[in-house]
Amino acid sequence: MAREHLKSRLGFILLSAGCAIGIGNVWKFPYVTGQYGGGIFVLIYLFFLLILGVPIMTMEFSMGRAAQKSPVLLYQQLQKPGQKWHIHGFVGMLGNYILMMFYTTVAGWMLKYFVSTAMGDFKGMDTAQIKAAHAELLADPLTMIIFMAVIVLIATVVCSFGLQNGLERITKIMMSALIIIMVVLAINSIFTEGGSEGLKFYLLPDVSKVKEVGLGNVIVAAMNQAFFTLSIGMGSMAIFGSYIGKERSLMGEAVNIALLDTFVAIASGLIIFPACFAYGVDVNSGPDLIFITLPNIFNNMPLGRVWGSFFFVFMSFAAISTVLAVFENIISCTTDLFKWSRRKACIINGAALFVLSLPCIFGYNILSFIKPLGEGSNIMDLEDFAVNNLILPLGSLIFVLFCVTRYGWGWDNFVNEANQGKGLKVQKWMKGYMTYVLPVLIVVFFIIGILPR
Repeated sequence: MAREHLKSRLGFILLSAGCAIGIGNVWKFPYVTGQYGGGIFVLIYLFFLLILGVPIMTMEFSMGRAAQKSPVLLYQQLQKPGQKWHIHGFVGMLGNYILMMFYTTVAGWMLKYFVSTAMGDFKGMDTAQIKAAHAELLADPLTMIIFMAVIVLIATVVCSFGLQNGLERITKIMMSALIIIMVVLAINSIFTEGGSEGLKFYLLPDVSKVKEVGLGNVIVAAMNQAFFTLSIGMGSMAIFGSYIGKERSLMGEAVNIALLDTFVAIASGLIIFPACFAYGVDVNSGPDLIFITLPNIFNNMPLGRVWGSFFFVFMSFAAISTVLAVFENIISCTTDLFKWSRRKACIINGAALFVLSLPCIFGYNILSFIKPLGEGSNIMDLEDFAVNNLILPLGSLIFVLFCVTRYGWGWDNFVNEANQGKGLKVQKWMKGYMTYVLPVLIVVFFIIGILPR
């Protein structure tokens, strides 16, 4: 059966960006930017995005396009007989499942907050009451299960309609809406009275802040954010490489996706910081920013219910775009492995993910006694650690070594594939960097990630 391809280049860029753009862009990027020196952090982040993220994403796309297979089978197409690289394909597939085991819950929270904001549930509440409402949600497994189930159902239905008619069409609409809503929210926030101080805090380089936290910590945080933001290392990007033609070179496409991802991350800060400063709210509240601080701000804002609803629609779209892209990866892996029809793969995986998502939800209530990473941790923390600190960096290292060494696919094969078509090309001088420096950077990054904080 011929492999279905995406209809348009725009579909490919928006789908890949949709996979990369997630909740981390929205709450984590603004939060760490504020914490680590504003504009200085942004510049270091962009540097690492360019030297770390773009090369690895180019390699993932190249392997997917050359193999025309899902991540679980692409190595079999490209490796030499008798080699064992293909084991990583199964690890990547496992990583996609683990990511979905907690991301469906997070996406469910966003949907719940949209419904609550639109219905005016937070109206008249102060910070303590909003905090109590959030704690109430975490203690209520049934509500979380319902919203998680809605997210899984959306992914199952959309992907069952096919690549072009389901995933590509819905992602185009959703990502376009996400960008429009974002721009509207950012403009509203920037022009809020008192918001200019938030802009200064966010975007102006703050040397004193860098001195306070230490330049080494700023560099590690920027590297961390740049690495995780693109969802590289477990085949999530390779799959979209297998869905496109040879018209465009792949490094240029990787740069476009990194830029779109960065635009969303930076625009999130333009929404959040001016509003926080205008209403005198602490900007260093981390994850609480989304679930406690912002609902409180919307309560005090003129037309706050409207702006709050818009914000949580945008958050829901950011989360669902990732869920759809990762679910597509899982569908493609299982159809390649078991020769199932797309519809059958969607139904079986939808049911499996519903069940697999339950431990994460129960980790906040009936299984809260399980503290896998020590006091204060829960099941989601363990799943998040497995994906972000183990599977993504080690997977990225394997992709890089496979593409640059003669024991794998090899540099020439990688470059020939990556450079087909119009656009930015992989240059000869990049070989030394990608072969010797990039793997070392990834190993350093991996070691930092597993060391106790």
